[in-house]
Amino acid sequence: MKGTNIGEFEELVLLTIASQIDQAYSVLICDEIERVTGRKVKLGVVHSVLNRLEEKELIASKLGEATKVRGGRRKRFFEVSQTGKAALLKAKEQRDQLWSNIPDVVFDGIS
Repeated sequence: MKGTNIGEFEELVLLTIASQIDQAYSVLICDEIERVTGRKVKLGVVHSVLNRLEEKELIASKLGEATKVRGGRRKRFFEVSQTGKAALLKAKEQRDQLWSNIPDVVFDGIS
């Protein structure tokens, strides 16, 4: 297994996969990240991140059933592995710790 440190976009992809509970596939992941962040997301970039996350063993994938809507092609569905869940929790704890270190005065006057 490669390292379990995750970058910001990898974290977004992992969080999106986790939120979809066994229904996460690449196009849905793109759409959901765009909806939540307002950022334009390219499918090729998401595919690269998915491959990298699988190499790190942070996610696993499985093929769904072939459908007529997709011309007989199968969707690849993704789920977060136990290692991926641990990496997400670690990232959240680190962010929470950093946020808790910021004095309130830093954000005074900002609504």
